[in-house]
Amino acid sequence: MHIIHRVEVAGRVGYALRAEEGWRHLNGDPFGRYEPGAPITEKGVRVLAPVEPSKIVAVGLNYLDHAKEMNKPLPEEPLIFLKPSTAVIGSSDSIVVPVGVGRVDHEAELGVVMRRRAHRVTADRARDYILGLTCVNDVTARELQARDIQYTRAKGFDTFAPIGPGIAVGQNPDTLDVEGWVNGVRRQASNTRELIFGIDRLVAFISSIMTLLPGDVIATGTPSGVGPIVPGDHVVVKIEGVGELANEVVRAEEVVTGNEITGLGSSSVRV
Repeated sequence: MHIIHRVEVAGRVGYALRAEEGWRHLNGDPFGRYEPGAPITEKGVRVLAPVEPSKIVAVGLNYLDHAKEMNKPLPEEPLIFLKPSTAVIGSSDSIVVPVGVGRVDHEAELGVVMRRRAHRVTADRARDYILGLTCVNDVTARELQARDIQYTRAKGFDTFAPIGPGIAVGQNPDTLDVEGWVNGVRRQASNTRELIFGIDRLVAFISSIMTLLPGDVIATGTPSGVGPIVPGDHVVVKIEGVGELANEVVRAEEVVTGNEITGLGSSSVRV
């Protein structure tokens, strides 16, 4: 098992591997053949979101305890929705709370990163198409979610899809502890063995509807304990053997400069 990171070094973006002795360049294609390269000698390695997905396919109500928490019946098939690529940020980037949206919640989730183009993949072949695992925070404007018929607005704001810090390759996804922490207090704790629909079923189901591309992410659902986050909070998603995704929460006005919102990952977003 190893972890692939997407990094910026001396103004250049690429992929790297992190070992006990330090960072090494990744030679080759992270979605194909690759090997460890030369050590990274430059200082100031910046870890970015591990992928730039064309889409994040998120799964709702996929833990029994969360379905009970939300007072909703168990789904008979996976309940899916999309988060836009523009919502993606990396670990240590800021979650920006938009003005006037009301309550905003954290949702700790295991993310599955696709390695190959997947179209109508069978469940028994699903893992052939997976690159690895990552942490996802499915940040949600809860009051908007309750108000709207669908989830796009509530879950689609810029910065509402923290992903990272890296991609754990070779880790078994079936029995991993998933935790959500806010300001050092654990709010969410479960294990992927409690998923209603497992990883293989999700890949098969989603790829029967839409083609998954290399780098696309499936957010597999959140356990119970979701709750509000406010500016000033420090939010961490911890997944056993995968990593810790950490983000600060800020107000929108704290990052607006001129006509740009800064601190949104590897680039700024014009408004």
